[in-house]
Amino acid sequence: MGANSSSISELPENEYLKKLAGAEPISENDPFWNQLLSFSFTTPTNSADLKLLEEATISVCKSLVEKNPRTGNLGSLVKVFLSRTKELKISAECQNHLFIWQAHNALFIICCLLKVFISRMSEEELQLHFTYEDKAPGSYGTECEDLIEELLCCLIQLIVEIPLLDITYSISLEAVTTLIVFLSCQLFHKEILRESIIHKYLMHGRCVPYTSRLVKTLLYNFIRQERSPPPGTHVFQQQTDGGGLLYGIASGVATGLWTVFTLGGVGSKASPQLERCSPLANQSLLLLLVLANLTDAPDTPNPYRQAIMSFKNTQDSTAFSSSNPHAFQINFNSLYTALCEQQKSDQATLLLYTLLHQNSNVRTYVLARTDIENLVLPILEILYHVEERNSHHVYMALIILLILTEDDGFNRSIHEVILKNITWYAERILTEISLGSLLILVVIRTIQYNMTRTRDKYLHTNCLAALANMSAQFRSLHQYAAQRIISLFSLLSKKHNKVLEQATQSLRGSIGSTDSPLPDYAQDLNVIEEVIRMMLEIINSCLTNSLHHNPNLVYALLYKRDLFEQFRTHPSFQDIMQNIDLVISFFSSRLEQAGAELSVERVLEIIKQGAVALPKDRLRNLKSNEMKIDAKRLHRWSPTLHPRAQGGTICKDGR
Repeated sequence: MGANSSSISELPENEYLKKLAGAEPISENDPFWNQLLSFSFTTPTNSADLKLLEEATISVCKSLVEKNPRTGNLGSLVKVFLSRTKELKISAECQNHLFIWQAHNALFIICCLLKVFISRMSEEELQLHFTYEDKAPGSYGTECEDLIEELLCCLIQLIVEIPLLDITYSISLEAVTTLIVFLSCQLFHKEILRESIIHKYLMHGRCVPYTSRLVKTLLYNFIRQERSPPPGTHVFQQQTDGGGLLYGIASGVATGLWTVFTLGGVGSKASPQLERCSPLANQSLLLLLVLANLTDAPDTPNPYRQAIMSFKNTQDSTAFSSSNPHAFQINFNSLYTALCEQQKSDQATLLLYTLLHQNSNVRTYVLARTDIENLVLPILEILYHVEERNSHHVYMALIILLILTEDDGFNRSIHEVILKNITWYAERILTEISLGSLLILVVIRTIQYNMTRTRDKYLHTNCLAALANMSAQFRSLHQYAAQRIISLFSLLSKKHNKVLEQATQSLRGSIGSTDSPLPDYAQDLNVIEEVIRMMLEIINSCLTNSLHHNPNLVYALLYKRDLFEQFRTHPSFQDIMQNIDLVISFFSSRLEQAGAELSVERVLEIIKQGAVALPKDRLRNLKSNEMKIDAKRLHRWSPTLHPRAQGGTICKDGR
């Protein structure tokens, strides 16, 4: 590269890069390094330019792969970088722009080379490339054998110890991205890496003491959302606020990597708008998620996951457990605010899921918040715009709701939060509605969308599980929410009748014919009937536990009472229909006594009076834990129905 390199087209013929990848060994003390590292680079701003960069440098990288076993120039470059980072903290404090600039450029080149090396060779071969030196064939110095570990440790130290200033922003970003590139070995393996060399270095030895500080720093990077400094404050040329050339090169690697580690290889990139807001925050979050999902070693649990599972609020004065050396404290209020604001990206949603599922301190704090709507509303928006989101983002949002709805306090409190003018809900103008009713509306809409479009049983049954968890605490349901509950049951009823009719016709047509196999209508019927039973249990749970709080549901039930006739004698639903049938009969009788031509207001008044008059002991009490068991049964069942979700983090918890 050198001072004269400023465009992608010049790279293949650049004399400094040719020398680096050539047959001549370069000592780490050679003045050449000052020349190589004194470059500025016009930052590619789109994927086409990034592809051009890779194509322009591939010949240099191939040459280095071929010549490095004899020259050891990769190791020399790494040593040059390591030597310059020793004074990096002092350089930041003294505003030594030149020193930081060259250290950044060295790391920039290392990371670009690593990306190509890792994509073309095994970890064992990569490790060998870090041991080669300019010595006689067959004699290698033992002091270089842990150069990878030294580099990894140096990168972690750089992230946790160098203050984040305008002049250090880019090198901090490149350090985070280089760690992600190191971990990208997983991208080139179909199976989960269980004995990775890079993982071993990160989870054992010199890197381990920095575990809690690294996790804490990455979390604070996410919380603070520091924007990339304006071009004038950078120590090297940069024409966009996208965060540096290497950020652009490796952001695809990073996003794809956390997808492979956590979601089975299917996901979507963060939006360009989110990346431009704070590239350091975005990359830090991706690195944190990759580290959290590294496979446990045979003799050692993942220390980064342990740190994520155990950190506490800064206001928590209780002592840390001696069994977990990686615990630390962080400001939960700031973390909560960042989580609420960043849910448009699926990696932020995955972080929220991870914390709620694995860190009991975070879960307790979130459930105790009095402004829980700030977190729930972005999650509901994800589900509402299901057609615009990738499937895993929707699944994570849904399972977050499942985790939250397991708490009875949450289920009660959401009906006390009144919202005004929900502009993104387009089906109906909602000038005033409780958070609980809105949650029901969005979940039901997701079910109905799924029934007509994607037909994904995994999504289907877990939506019903969330409603089941909430049902005993339904309070003051909005009339539209009550209508949608009964409308969903109507849709399921029609689907049941259609499949039953198809099965009957198919059976009649098959008499005397053995040429073609019959469709498995029995399995379809079983699935639909299980879903219908779940809906009946949800309605029954609400009637049993909070009848007097939900006159709108009783009104909707009476308005569509004919829907339930066919299930009254059905052997699969007789038990669950007893309460519903009793409520319909009781209130129908009171309405008949009141006369004809009743207004809506008068009907609701009669229902409210009847709810007080109806003896509670007449309703068969379904134990609340029955509903919880059903919800968990559906959740356990779902991964087997949705192959794309198998092996993903969101399916491993067994909830």
